[in-house]
Amino acid sequence: MFQIDNTLVSEDLISKNFVCNLTACKGACCVEGEAGAPLEEKETAMLDADFEEIKPFLSSKGIAAIEKQGKYINGKDGVLEYRGYNIHDLSEKSSFEEVSYLLLYGKLPTKNELDSFNKSLKESREIPSKVIDIIRSIKESHPMDVLRTAVSALSAFDEEASDKSYDATMRKGIRLTSQVPTIVMAHNAIRAGKDPVKPSKELSHAANFIYMLDGKIPSDSTASLMDKDFIVHADHGSNASAFAARVCAGTQADLHSAITTGISVLSGPSHGGAAENVMKMVKEVGSPENAKDYVKNLQKSGERVMGFGHRVYKAEDPRASQLQEGVKFLSQEKGDPSWYEILVAVMDAMKPYQRRGIHANVDFFAGVIYHLLGIPTDLFVPIFAVGRIPGWTIQVLEQYENNILLRPLLSYTGEHQQEYIPIENRK
Repeated sequence: MFQIDNTLVSEDLISKNFVCNLTACKGACCVEGEAGAPLEEKETAMLDADFEEIKPFLSSKGIAAIEKQGKYINGKDGVLEYRGYNIHDLSEKSSFEEVSYLLLYGKLPTKNELDSFNKSLKESREIPSKVIDIIRSIKESHPMDVLRTAVSALSAFDEEASDKSYDATMRKGIRLTSQVPTIVMAHNAIRAGKDPVKPSKELSHAANFIYMLDGKIPSDSTASLMDKDFIVHADHGSNASAFAARVCAGTQADLHSAITTGISVLSGPSHGGAAENVMKMVKEVGSPENAKDYVKNLQKSGERVMGFGHRVYKAEDPRASQLQEGVKFLSQEKGDPSWYEILVAVMDAMKPYQRRGIHANVDFFAGVIYHLLGIPTDLFVPIFAVGRIPGWTIQVLEQYENNILLRPLLSYTGEHQQEYIPIENRK
């Protein structure tokens, strides 16, 4: 049992299926909740069929949230949508800039709207020289530590840092979307004893990111693959980093604080470090012929095969399939197909486990993409953050719009009414 205010709640709530008490909540979870209860296929069909009957019992906020976000997220079938648009359509037909606009403003932009948005992004790429100085002073630190520190420092140079209005927060989100790639690549250059490559005001978001790696303009195909990578990482519901950013925003903290919090949580190896670990695994496998035995040995020892399984997706991770063909193409373009061949061999070795809902996730392919582009392994997680800024920004804005203080209560399980013993009498 655990206690919420004056109510005792059974721990069965955590482990067993339950349904909404609409007469009590009036659809509050549709507005304030993110995770929800796991749905079976028959239950999603029931939600579709019964929604009109349920609707009169919902609050206006609940109805608005459902109409905006959909009735549920179908992880079982491997479906991911941004604002109702399938991730496959967005990855294949759109750009990161367009997807960022969609996330931030809730609709796909017109050409004039996208042109204006792109202009704002390109004009915001440079970071203050004093932030560069801070990066120089901590150049030996891990890239995620540098990114966290630099984003926090940026607030000192942003005239709107403390302004939490919708318009100001949106402008700050656009600036941070542009500035975070510059931070990552500036640090990468500085720690190598080089001067940072000045960001381009002409290239796309993805092309500019690769350009700042070594000052060379990437091919269209390479930029397109990086663009697709940013798109599939742009948002993914209430994962640990997004939820942490919302908790921060729930205290009425500013956007820079919330984004810094998101970066801090993302730095944990249980959240953002999987792509880096996949690359280590691929190097350990060494060749396609070793994949079967490698997987078998990991399974026998009870260890995870990196890049497989997901808390949401019990079928294909739709983000993974978008990157798979890119890895294949890039491997061929770079004249080094062995990396892709190892990935395919590991996937083949893991096929028996698909019946358990264990499939390749987005991290399985991302790491090899970064490696083939010549990006250092410890930049894999910062790249994740580069793509995630628009998603974090809109999550913070949503929290501001319907704000509650996110403060779970804990149940103390130790002893009560203990006698205080003076220090001289303690044993």
